[in-house]
Amino acid sequence: MKNFKINHKEVQTYDVLELFGELDAHTASQLEDSLKKLIDQDKHHIIVNCEELDYIASAGLGVFMAYIEDVRSLGGDIKLTNMNPKVYNVFDLLGFPSLYDILDNEKKAIEQFENDEA
Repeated sequence: MKNFKINHKEVQTYDVLELFGELDAHTASQLEDSLKKLIDQDKHHIIVNCEELDYIASAGLGVFMAYIEDVRSLGGDIKLTNMNPKVYNVFDLLGFPSLYDILDNEKKAIEQFENDEA
């Protein structure tokens, strides 16, 4: 099993989860726990930086699907950034670009949050 790691940081008023490694059935619970923790702390403006994410399986995609409605119902959103072409292709095949904002980088995600609130 490859390593998977999540780094949490705050940028302005936004919470950024940086994903590293492979997100699969064995590691999806880590992402689930991180998203749940943010939601429990009333943090609903979440950016997930996928720059170092090497692989995503259906279990990882399922975590995103499980929490997007909860976050949006609380007035927030989950925005995805920095995907490599291989990971983006998986999201694209399953139609995620129509459900999620997938942006080039964290700066653009923050700009999108600011535009959403204007």
